Amino acid sequence: MNIADLITWFEAWANPTWCETWDNCGWQIEPGVLDQKARVLVCLTPSLAVMQEAIALNANLIFAHHPLIFSPPKSLCSGEAIAEMARLAFRHNIGVYSAHTNFDQAQDGTADVLAQILDLHEATPIVATQPGLGYGRVGLLRPCLTLQKLLATIQTRLAPPHLIFSPTADLQQTISRVAVLGGSGASFISAVAKTHAQVYLTADCKFHQFQESRDRNLILIDAGHYATERPACERLVQRFISLNLDWVQLSHQDEDFRQFFQ
Repeated sequence: MNIADLITWFEAWANPTWCETWDNCGWQIEPGVLDQKARVLVCLTPSLAVMQEAIALNANLIFAHHPLIFSPPKSLCSGEAIAEMARLAFRHNIGVYSAHTNFDQAQDGTADVLAQILDLHEATPIVATQPGLGYGRVGLLRPCLTLQKLLATIQTRLAPPHLIFSPTADLQQTISRVAVLGGSGASFISAVAKTHAQVYLTADCKFHQFQESRDRNLILIDAGHYATERPACERLVQRFISLNLDWVQLSHQDEDFRQFFQ
C-alpha cells in the first residue's frame, strides 16, 4: 500500500474534518512521498529523536498523534526544532502526518483504547460530537472494583511513572462507573460530573482541578499524558499491520518529556 492510499484509508476512519479549530490535523510535512510504499514509524509526539530514528530505519512516514505544528511559525531558523525537523524531512524524504482531535473522537481511537484497557462496559462518549463518537468515554466496571484495586489496575496496565489521585478517606469504596479521557482532559470535569461517574482518569490536571473534582464528588486520577495516550499508538500499529504495509513500527524514541525524582 502506498502512502496516499494509507492516508485515504485512515481519514475514512478518523475524518480530519472532525479536527477542532485550534488544532492542526493532517499533513505537517509532505515532501513528495505520496506514491511511495508506506514505511511507517508511529509515535505519540514527533520530535528530532523520532526523526533520527525514522532516518536510521529508512521510514518514509512519521505518523504521529500530536501535531508537529500547532500554530503557524513566523520563521524557520537553523537550530530550531521545527526547522530542523523540516530540513531533515525534505532531505531524507520523510513525511510527517498528525491525527489528533479527530483520532481522539474516533471509534477505537484514543478514548476507546483507554476504555478497553480498563475493560469498561457499555462505554459511551463523555461529550458526544456525533452519533456514537466524541471525546472521552464513560462506562461500567464489571465486576466492580475497590478504588485501591482500580488504582493498582491502572498502575499495572498503563505503567505511569507517577499516579496522582484525589484524597479520599476510603480506598475500599466500591467503584462501578468510570470515565476516561487520554491526554489533557481537565476541561471536561464538569461534563464528567454530569455522567454520574465516580472516577475520572485523565492527565495534566492542576491543583485547583483536583479541588473542583472533590467539590463535585468525583475522584480524579491523573496518570500522565504519555501513559494515557501512548497505548492508542500501540493499537494503531496493530491496525496498520493488518493492512500488510511494507513496514510499520512503534517508535522507541518517543518521550514522556518528564522525569520524577524518587
